[in-house]
Formats: sequence, structure tokens, C-alpha cells
Amino acid sequence: MSHHDDLTPEKAEAEFWKALEKSNTGMLGLDRPGAHAQPMTAYREEETGTIWFFTRDDTDLARDVAAGESAAMFHYGSKDQKVWACIAGELNVHGHDREIIDRYWNPVLAAWYPEGKDDPHLMILRFDGEDGRIWVSDGGLVKFAFEIAKANLTKTVPDAGSVTDVRLN
Repeated sequence: MSHHDDLTPEKAEAEFWKALEKSNTGMLGLDRPGAHAQPMTAYREEETGTIWFFTRDDTDLARDVAAGESAAMFHYGSKDQKVWACIAGELNVHGHDREIIDRYWNPVLAAWYPEGKDDPHLMILRFDGEDGRIWVSDGGLVKFAFEIAKANLTKTVPDAGSVTDVRLN
């Protein structure tokens, strides 16, 4: 299937969450001119759709959010390159919530906090996605390369899958 005109916002959102479960690193940054996004691991809370990020309180991002900047953008590309997304939302500091820390704690996370779960520098950020744009393609890289080659040969625009806008919540 080359054209995904049947990609509904619901399907796109489902594909995004499914991909995020498998590879959960994206780029998170404030939504303002001059703000650079940084690689962050996203932990999604299935029940609410909230995405939790763990950071250190001495990073620029943590300081800016703590100072009240909350408009943020999460950019995501799945490992297999079939799902791409750009989600706008609100980013806020969440307290030292032991339940969330216990739920998502893992060796990679632990490496950033020498004092463990009680590390005073550990800061939890809560991201509530509002709306976004999601691209879904069936073929991954091989299909993409084929579409580029075909477009160059036939002077047409490549089919890079389909895109839809979603409203989260």
C-alpha cells in the first residue's frame, strides 16, 4: 500500500505510542526561538497519556522549566524510521514522586544519579501533549530509498508515507 489516505488521527496516535514503547528516546526542548532540543528518554504512563522525563536539576532545560517556561516540543523518530512525530505540549516540574521513580527506574537512568533514587539532583518533568503531527510509513528505509529513486527518475514527488495532525486529550 503506497498511499495511506486511510491514516486517521486515531491510527496515527496508536502507531506513535506503539513505536515509543519500543524505542523511547526523542528530542525534547522548549518551544521558543533559539531553544535547542536535547535527547531525552520518554516514559509514557499508559493510563493518562502523560509522558515523564527524568533530568538533572542542573541542566538548562530543568532550570528554564523550573523558572516557569512550559511550552515544549517533543520530536520523535522510531528506530525503524517508520514513525516520525512532532508533539507540542506543556512541560512542568513534577515533585520528587517516589512512585514514578520506582515505576520507571532502570540501570540507564541510575547511571545519571550517583546517589540513587534519592539523589537531590533528580528532577521529574511532566509532559502533557496537546497536539502534534505524525508521519507513518510502511516501508522504512528501503521503501524510502526506492521512493526517492523513483521520484528522481519520473520527476514526481516521493511518497514518504502519510501524515496527519492529532489532538492529544
